[in-house]
Amino acid sequence: MQGFNRREFLRVAGVASASAVLAGRVRGLEAAQEEPAGPVAANDHIQIALIGAGGQGQYDTSVAVQVPGVKLVAVADCYDGRLAHSKEVWGEDIQTTRDYREILARKDVNAVIVGTPDHWHKQVSVDAMQAGKDVYCEKPMIHLYTDGPEMIEASQATGRILQIGSQRVSSMVYEKARDLLAAGVIGKLNMVTAHWDRNSAIGAWDYTVPLDASPETCDWERFLGTAPKIPWSAEQFFQWRKWKAYGSGVAGDLFVHLFSGTHFITGSKGPTRGMATGGLRFWKDGRDVPDVMLGLFDYPEGFNLSLRVNFVDGGEESEELVFTGDEGTMEIAGNAVSVSRVPREKEPGYMIGTFTEAMQKRILAEYRAKYPVVHPEGAPAPAYEKYEAPAGYSDSYDHLRNFFAAVRSRSPVVEDAVFGFRAAGAALLSNVSMERGAVVEWDPETMKIV
Repeated sequence: MQGFNRREFLRVAGVASASAVLAGRVRGLEAAQEEPAGPVAANDHIQIALIGAGGQGQYDTSVAVQVPGVKLVAVADCYDGRLAHSKEVWGEDIQTTRDYREILARKDVNAVIVGTPDHWHKQVSVDAMQAGKDVYCEKPMIHLYTDGPEMIEASQATGRILQIGSQRVSSMVYEKARDLLAAGVIGKLNMVTAHWDRNSAIGAWDYTVPLDASPETCDWERFLGTAPKIPWSAEQFFQWRKWKAYGSGVAGDLFVHLFSGTHFITGSKGPTRGMATGGLRFWKDGRDVPDVMLGLFDYPEGFNLSLRVNFVDGGEESEELVFTGDEGTMEIAGNAVSVSRVPREKEPGYMIGTFTEAMQKRILAEYRAKYPVVHPEGAPAPAYEKYEAPAGYSDSYDHLRNFFAAVRSRSPVVEDAVFGFRAAGAALLSNVSMERGAVVEWDPETMKIV
């Protein structure tokens, strides 16, 4: 079946009625990133640096340099092996250093990618913006709630761009879902449910520790930063997500993606209260964050968000986001969004089988007088439609491309510091709730725990 191009696809979603949009078909989407890129003027070239060259940082950078006109010139990391590998991947001419401040002192660096552990996000981002650099900071934006206002203030005071790295908000699939919801294809939204289940050691952050890991090859003191001063630990250095001192647990790693997607699609600023439960069920390896977490959140728009992350899943690893309305459901799984619409009954129905036959006849006669048969041939069949991104589509590419477009044009980004703080702040309510054993109130306008 012939697919829409991206512009036509979004136009149709914006103006079509629910019945017109839902036609029981599968439609293909044309990724904008497949369109030929125009030439990049010399003065539009962007030179970037990577600060924090772990798995996510190196992945982000590998995608970033695919954007036309973007060049990597420097990398900072606390492990010598990652600095050496960066030269293997991006060339011997790039600068490598353990001290990111050396990179920020360079006048030829326009923007930085911050891929550090969570507890360094705020300081590196603020330092970079004050040094005149635009910043792409990995999620979650914050490690502590006090980080958010400082990062927002730094962005506003310096005029530098700060984009947070929850790439789904730049996804054409999520853009489609947002337009479908706004078009009313599932009626009034009343519930969002999401899960992210993993069943592997790597998925549970049990990352490989290199054989040469030592205080000589790793800058342990610099890595610790504001974290408690403890003796050298290779596990905590390379598997930092497993400890509260450096990471934010499943809430900061995975819940925040689901919050970002929900906020982007619904237009909400966030929940007003939330609660969470869970525990450490399987990965009892010294970590102090749970491997199972469930959260429930109330939104002022009149819907609830239910989240689940499970690192002890015995089945397939999966991620799913489902929006339930009073006229249907919309599901995002992988690089596709699908809508199922079951026509609602226009009458309340009846239960008369326990009454006398005479009473049944009387009730049925009055009922049909009040509710005539609308579809004598039978109820309409459920409608279903699915929209799929093309094979190989990368929302990470679109997110980084959007960032660099904003760097060039100085236009707003899709996930600025305020959006990023609202998503991370809502997600980290789960940690607060589990610590307190109580429901936590949150003001999404002021972005403060009440």
